[in-house]
Amino acid sequence: MRFGNLTFVSLLPFFLSKTDALFSQTGFTVELNGIDYYAPPDPVTTISVEDVEFRSNWLKPFTVVKTDQLNLNMDSVVATYSEKDDVWQDGFLQALYIQYTGTVAPGPHYPFESNQNESIPTIFTAQPASIIPDGPYFVSAIGTVYKAYRLYSDIQVAFSESVIENFDGTFSVLPANTWGQSLGIAVPSRLYYTKTAEKPLAGVRLGVKDIYDVAGLRTSNGNRAWYHLYPPANTTGPVVSNLIAAGAVVVGKMKTSQFANGEQATADWVDYHAPFNPRGDGYQDASSSSTGPGAGEGAYEWLDITLGSDTGGSVRGPSQVQGLYGNRPSHGLVSLENVMPLAPQLDTPGILTRDPILWMESAQALYGSNITVSSQYPSSILTVSYPTLETAESESDNMLVEFLGTLSKFLSANVSTFNVTTAWATAKPDQLPLTQILNLTYATIITEEQTRLVRDPFYADYAAEHDGRLPFVNPVPLRRWGYADNSTDTVEEAVANKTLFMDWFNSEVLVPDDETCSSSLMVYVGSTSDSQNYRNVYRTAPGVPFGFGTSRFSVFAEVPDMVVPIGQASYESTITNHTEYLPVTVNFLAAKGCDGMIFSLVKDLHEAGIVSITKSGTSSVTGGEILFKRDGLPQ
Repeated sequence: MRFGNLTFVSLLPFFLSKTDALFSQTGFTVELNGIDYYAPPDPVTTISVEDVEFRSNWLKPFTVVKTDQLNLNMDSVVATYSEKDDVWQDGFLQALYIQYTGTVAPGPHYPFESNQNESIPTIFTAQPASIIPDGPYFVSAIGTVYKAYRLYSDIQVAFSESVIENFDGTFSVLPANTWGQSLGIAVPSRLYYTKTAEKPLAGVRLGVKDIYDVAGLRTSNGNRAWYHLYPPANTTGPVVSNLIAAGAVVVGKMKTSQFANGEQATADWVDYHAPFNPRGDGYQDASSSSTGPGAGEGAYEWLDITLGSDTGGSVRGPSQVQGLYGNRPSHGLVSLENVMPLAPQLDTPGILTRDPILWMESAQALYGSNITVSSQYPSSILTVSYPTLETAESESDNMLVEFLGTLSKFLSANVSTFNVTTAWATAKPDQLPLTQILNLTYATIITEEQTRLVRDPFYADYAAEHDGRLPFVNPVPLRRWGYADNSTDTVEEAVANKTLFMDWFNSEVLVPDDETCSSSLMVYVGSTSDSQNYRNVYRTAPGVPFGFGTSRFSVFAEVPDMVVPIGQASYESTITNHTEYLPVTVNFLAAKGCDGMIFSLVKDLHEAGIVSITKSGTSSVTGGEILFKRDGLPQ
């Protein structure tokens, strides 16, 4: 139904006459001035609406304002709300609910003593018994008040399920949608929330990788059979709970490559379609298993942080190619209960975001008491396979060299190159080369552990439910599990090799320091404009992740490894036949447990103007509409 600029689409079930019929409200959607909204079924409160005219028995958009000022200036309120919030719009000025908390009795013309807004129907209450948070709401003809959630379209197919929180702390699948041939994601008004010491993430919108259990929701692990086989989770794991407790608002589950095994976009994704990387030409791989969190955070200004996981690079990869801040924590600092394992000996959670300050605040909530932020920094920088003035050949190389110079000046640090092969051979002349010792280590641990912990019980449960049948599994995890079935290497041997490297690395390379936490800061190249990885390329059959390289240092040594975007560089796209831009990033490593030092350093670099908040859209530096989108479509 349409009344003026407001359209209502009821999602309430029809009345059923059968006495045993199940009947429940699921909320409703409305369109206000061309923007879609969702209102949940449970009201916030009830108010008196005797002075408000309703054109029907439906709802009226209205705005709540709390003030202790005698002269309320609505022009100022409107300007503030418009700047702070993407949910509020002037369509919510069809009525006002003024909560006056001042101590001086208001005059007869309050609340519009000094401006010309008397034409807006106004409900005035002084010293209300309970305060409704400022912002946009819907109110019914009987006075029931409902929150307003704006519906955005997940055009990058980054989400696996859009969700809404229930009053009891559990979550439900959002029973609403909008334009865009994809899921609608409901986000609450930012005006509802006030940041406090207890709630540092109040109102921060959070997307969760679909390997984390969230109470009331099914977990898919990127597999359709798994999603339908198991019931919704009855517990929210501690990683997600920590963020919620700090005030974060879960808006959806986000896509993962199947069972968190790294898959190439399009080629390896069978059960679900791979999310789209918004950067550059829009057809680059979004990278690794935290693909949904990376693509969504890179694309959507309305999404603040996402939660991924990193076993072999699945937070770092998406952060690099989307130009985001992302962290692989020191292993073991954050509990991974109620999370699907790839390999417990290597698994870590991680935050992806565009904002370095929000990144640190989110990490402090994520780690809890297991993080100490320190602002004394190493005076030694070790670079790994990093360009120099003499070797720089590209726009990306020059940017990386310039950044290193600025960083070393900021830290008053000496820079030296680090070659792991040479350092190992010097320190351990009686040992085999690292590339030989560690060639099978990662592959052995992840394939054998996930086969034991995930595949075997899954296959058994599915067979019991489906007359002995096997479920469908994508080619990548199937290939890896098959390797584990035929390998003679053991997890115990692999862990021993990992430990051999870790003990050496943590005692001789990135050594703990009482003053600066870590003896050195290690820096390597994360991504450049040469890191093109098109999603429309035919590929060979998937293999097993053998080998050892720089990105494995943190995996085996259990040290923090964090992505820091520093800019963008150009490339010639084979998709658009045009010059486009991709992010340039670096990675910082430090001694185990020095996560807080790196977060503090990045915060200080941001405050010094050396690194910046990155943008959503086609460019991590300048933003801009994702290329395939047409101007004029809803945002």
